[in-house]
Amino acid sequence: MYRDDLGRFREFKAQGVAIRFGKFSARENKQIEKNVQDFLALTGIESADKLLHTDRYPEEKSTITNLKRKHAFRVHIGKDIARPWKLVYYRAKKIFDVNNYKGRYSKGEMEKLKAYQSMHGNNWKKIGAMVARSSLSVALKFSQMGSQINHGTWSKTETQRLIKAVEDVILKKMSPEELQDLDSKLQESPECRLSIVREKLYRGISWIEVEAKVETRNWMQCKSKWMEILTKRMTNGRLPHRGVNALQAKINLIERLYALNVEDANEIDWEVLAGAIGDVPPSYVQTKLYKLKAAYVPFWQKKTFPEQLEKKIEKEGTKIPTPSTPKQDFLFKDIFYCDEDSEGEGMEEHS
Repeated sequence: MYRDDLGRFREFKAQGVAIRFGKFSARENKQIEKNVQDFLALTGIESADKLLHTDRYPEEKSTITNLKRKHAFRVHIGKDIARPWKLVYYRAKKIFDVNNYKGRYSKGEMEKLKAYQSMHGNNWKKIGAMVARSSLSVALKFSQMGSQINHGTWSKTETQRLIKAVEDVILKKMSPEELQDLDSKLQESPECRLSIVREKLYRGISWIEVEAKVETRNWMQCKSKWMEILTKRMTNGRLPHRGVNALQAKINLIERLYALNVEDANEIDWEVLAGAIGDVPPSYVQTKLYKLKAAYVPFWQKKTFPEQLEKKIEKEGTKIPTPSTPKQDFLFKDIFYCDEDSEGEGMEEHS
């Protein structure tokens, strides 16, 4: 927690409001826009770009920085938003970035992008500034431009490279203490590798690094494929929405969504919801909800979230069982293994 969040967080706690993470809701985006405009009016800073991307204005940087410090920018940016100020700040930078939403890349821009990447590697922040695009935009575009990118079914070799790449990237992020613990456990019992907290299996992974190791797929393909593999392995292949218990699992999901009583899907804490469903990553639950709406709710795009949750699947007298507490960690050897079953490993299913 950041020091500047303490006051706000105490107020939210007193109001019974939980601190949120994940995707921002439409209401939060509007509040961010208001907070930024209010701060500009308070300080006299000319534009949101100068406020949020101060490095682009070196001659005014000192003055703007002093104004931000004097008027407690970190407190103001997070006003009425139950999130750490830094997450709100990053979201505001994206909303007000004049380099976003510039449309398609020209042939000249793509040639520059290739040249700059050859000189600076994957320093997307620097490259983005050089071509006046956001860092995310240039990273994504370069990924899509890869000449060796495959499509369609994954081969066994590609799948094994992906599994190894994700493992390497996760290990790279571990602290020295965690790595020391891993080394000692490997020496004691090489076949029983270190356990890993569930969130680390799908949160904070550098997909650009994974893409570079896999070589034949872009980062979006890698992320999607990994979530398929991970879901299957976390559940030992017993997916909650397949087989004889499929209908019960769907009812369970809908009931739990009703209990959340939210007005916008972006207000859902998918981590908590996934834990209520079983040993699955949040992306699995999001995908399942989308498939249910597409299959059972006509014109769901035009309806509010509560309207989308109208009970289209009901079973009178059904008792919704409380799922067992999901596992909080997994052994590396149960997640990161490659065998004959790795070819095309996925979780294709019907809603």
